[in-house]
Amino acid sequence: MPDNRAMPSALRLLALETSTDTLSVALGSGAPDGLVWQHSGPGGAMASTTLLPLVKQALDATGWSLASLDAVVFGRGPGSFTGLRTACAVAQGLAYGAQGTERPAGLPVLPVDTLLALAEEARWTREQQGHPAPGAISALLDARMGELYVATYTCTPSGLAPLAPPRLCAPADVQAHLHTQWQQHLPAGGEVLLTGNVFDTCASGLAGVPGTRQPALPGAAALLRLAPALLAQGAAVAARDAMPLYVRDKVAQTTDERERLRVNAAATP
Repeated sequence: MPDNRAMPSALRLLALETSTDTLSVALGSGAPDGLVWQHSGPGGAMASTTLLPLVKQALDATGWSLASLDAVVFGRGPGSFTGLRTACAVAQGLAYGAQGTERPAGLPVLPVDTLLALAEEARWTREQQGHPAPGAISALLDARMGELYVATYTCTPSGLAPLAPPRLCAPADVQAHLHTQWQQHLPAGGEVLLTGNVFDTCASGLAGVPGTRQPALPGAAALLRLAPALLAQGAAVAARDAMPLYVRDKVAQTTDERERLRVNAAATP
């Protein structure tokens, strides 16, 4: 297991986020003003070929060596299966690449839930705009195949606190699921912020869901901001133990399933 007992006050962290069609990489300390380098661009199928060159570009631009990092942070999911596997593999490879006499196990690896990073991005954006933190943030990410990944976090003085693990949800079921979460954990009248990349693709399914909408994507900078607290909680793992969080076990539809979806869509007025 990696040794997190003596993390320096000025961390050197590398963050990788490839769970959506947008890829992002960032270097920094995780402090509010600690971002020293970031890049955001096309991801998806391109992530497997562009991620490592971007990491090298980031390290070269900042003068940081791989061995000088305190941890590699990556968005573990849920999200794009290919993107999650890419980020996890690259994070593991970089961690092993820093092995040496002082670090026989390599770098610590910090897996972070994608929906937590999405909620953090929304929280940060609201803060920068001068708005108070809402009572809760519900993160909604396109899961393809007509479904959403959903998780809700309460905004506390010590950070975002999850109400339940991320789950897969059909758009028609989102309202009931979120209402149950809010009823159980929020005071009456508490403000809820909905954030994600689903407000156009799932507009009809979300039409009856109350709350302010804020389009956003999970990003590497959000991972950096979350990392110090998670590291202090001991959430880092050895490279061999870093795994993606898929939520959905089934990665593709059969030919018959695709045909049934096509027929149903054509029959819908």
